[in-house]
Amino acid sequence: MVAVVLLNMGGPDSLDAVRPFLYNLFSDREIIRLGPSWLQKPLARWISMTRAPKSRECYRRIGGRSPITELSMAQAEALANMARDNGESGWIVDVGMRYWHPRTPEVVERLAGKGIERFLGVSLYPHFSRATSGSSIAEFRQACMSLGLEHEVVESYPDHAGYVAALVDTLGEAFDEAGFSRWTLPDDGALIYSAHSLPKRFVEEGDPYVEHVKATIRTIEELTGVKGHLCFQSRSGPVEWLEPATDVMLNELLGQGKRRIVVMPISFVSDHVETLYEIDLLYQEQAVSKGGRLFRTPALNTSPKFIGALYELCCVALERMGWRG
Repeated sequence: MVAVVLLNMGGPDSLDAVRPFLYNLFSDREIIRLGPSWLQKPLARWISMTRAPKSRECYRRIGGRSPITELSMAQAEALANMARDNGESGWIVDVGMRYWHPRTPEVVERLAGKGIERFLGVSLYPHFSRATSGSSIAEFRQACMSLGLEHEVVESYPDHAGYVAALVDTLGEAFDEAGFSRWTLPDDGALIYSAHSLPKRFVEEGDPYVEHVKATIRTIEELTGVKGHLCFQSRSGPVEWLEPATDVMLNELLGQGKRRIVVMPISFVSDHVETLYEIDLLYQEQAVSKGGRLFRTPALNTSPKFIGALYELCCVALERMGWRG
């Protein structure tokens, strides 16, 4: 028996959970270092209290909660079903979240309590960064080591054929909605890839995140022949972030007469506040105010091709560890 644990950041499941979720997020020094280590938690508490009202309003506008846990659970169920349909009877598939429930250490402990001794962590961040996947993976590994469990991790898969094929399908849907011919951008059309931003210093220190994102884009472009623009969303805190910012890129394209802009949230595998609020509401309002319109590619969520990619990645990892069959 092997436990496959899908690793993600999590999100508040109610408006009351927003402040404690933010506290957990800003307490993580892998994301942002708030002064000396002893000040991290007090400053995280202050920041979470300061930012909570604005963040609560964002979540209120998308239904009062983040859907990320529900969608990650649906991905786990779809993966378990695919494994079962392919004769993999020994998989238990679950979800572990970094900053909200179900927390990864609790999930590992619960599954270990059922007698499972082998654990495979699968990052739901296709592109590795120490601030996202790195932090989630480190917590997963620590939880396993503390209980003496054998474990392995699928850390990234930026150019995996199944993952990229799933993205190309969503791109085709957005092109159809925008009224574009496949694969051609009209004179008033543009394509942008919007990735979650990262402090610049991470990349300067060798973080592979941007190269991973570019690898995905290159593979998409090899299949479609369509060129897009990479930009970055979701900045927070007083540090220098990756550029160009998505809102800045949108203004530039709209100023060039691009009225129909397809947006692919390239670093996200499920809907959450960054897609449902930032892109669908905030950036859409920005585009409409300047005479344009955005057409977002659907999130992968439980796309059969994406679930198939996760299944293949798991099979390869389990085979490598001698845990399959």
